[in-house]
Amino acid sequence: MEHLYSIFGRSTGICTDTRNIRPGSLFFALKGERFDANAFVAEALGGGAMHVVCSNPDFASDPRCTLVPDTTAALQQLAAYHRDRLSIPVVGITGTNGKTTTKELVAAVLSKKFRTFATAGNLNNQIGVPLSVLSVDSSYDIAVIEMGASHPGDIAELVAIAKPSHGLITNVGKAHIQGFGSFEGVVQTKAELYDYVRRTSGTIFLNADNDNLVRMLGDYPQRVCYGTSDARHCLVSGRIGCQSDFMQMLWKTEADADYCIVTTQITGSYNLENALAAATVGTFFGVDADDICQALSEYRPTNSRSQIVETSRNTLLLDAYNANPSSMNASLDNFASLARSGKMAILGAMRELGAISSDEHRHILEKLRHSGICDAWLVGPEFAEHAAQFPEFHFFDTTEDLVKQLSDNDFRHRFVLIKGSRSNRLEQLVPLF
Repeated sequence: MEHLYSIFGRSTGICTDTRNIRPGSLFFALKGERFDANAFVAEALGGGAMHVVCSNPDFASDPRCTLVPDTTAALQQLAAYHRDRLSIPVVGITGTNGKTTTKELVAAVLSKKFRTFATAGNLNNQIGVPLSVLSVDSSYDIAVIEMGASHPGDIAELVAIAKPSHGLITNVGKAHIQGFGSFEGVVQTKAELYDYVRRTSGTIFLNADNDNLVRMLGDYPQRVCYGTSDARHCLVSGRIGCQSDFMQMLWKTEADADYCIVTTQITGSYNLENALAAATVGTFFGVDADDICQALSEYRPTNSRSQIVETSRNTLLLDAYNANPSSMNASLDNFASLARSGKMAILGAMRELGAISSDEHRHILEKLRHSGICDAWLVGPEFAEHAAQFPEFHFFDTTEDLVKQLSDNDFRHRFVLIKGSRSNRLEQLVPLF
């Protein structure tokens, strides 16, 4: 690994896609279920890569190549080796819902005081995490690494690479049940972040309101708590302020008598815990309260997560990057609570729920009915199988079918919730409004 690390140190960075080759880069020929970059080693070298890590025997004698049995494993090992040479704090974040928003809010807050690295976009898997770690260099004071999971053991693999000194789990809920097998499987996998931080005597940021998280952490003493009650020995406590399209948060530290008030540019009271987490991490690392408020108020989501989109004709609440039962319920609760007329809900199916899928989709339809949101458009066979029981709603097998239907309508002065799993690609509906 020292030899490969030496090559990495001389390179201009890691590349895994020949379409994005940079001169002097270290190219990893990754192999997946649907692709094998080992077929493009010559193209990578010709495009300017300084060195290639591959498993293509045709290049065994090429001094510009290092052959390994598994290129993904080599990438992960290189990242772990690099992490051992970093002396900065690394905040690891995972959770069923809100981990990307929390990561971005934490990074925004920490950036007010530190040169902060944060996972780009959604690079939170077995390839994204090592790429993120390898992007952290001596120019940074602190790093925020997001970690996702869809199968047992995923977080254990990722913490072995990122080696977080600080850990934060946003929550645990019913998601990827098809991969985890059960809700308990979700809990056990997310808890692997706590397990690592405990073993290495790190610090946990804990939502004291979340009984699941409190139980998962146990009596581990190196915790920094946040929540809605300052009676729970929370470093930061807070609550929702004035009700509006955008979330307003009142928060204070345990040393303060008065609340700070911050109006964000994200929607949904469910984001309170994410903003409190960011304020807590910032306070712990010594970011000034005014700077924390400024960071939280300036952050504007651009990733189809909790976005308010104003068009010339309508207002959209766009939350179409991910969906599972807990996030769908939270979105509907928030949507129902907003004092708006002309409400319309477009929901995409929740995927990878396995045996609980039918029940959970029926529960969402029942929730829609009881919420009084009658103008509802549902996408996906998971919803459509219940169409006979809910004749007041509109059902479509695919987003493309819905697009054809909506294209014939001229919606105006509507307040539209667009929520669904990423695979539904509901963002393509935005131009229709």
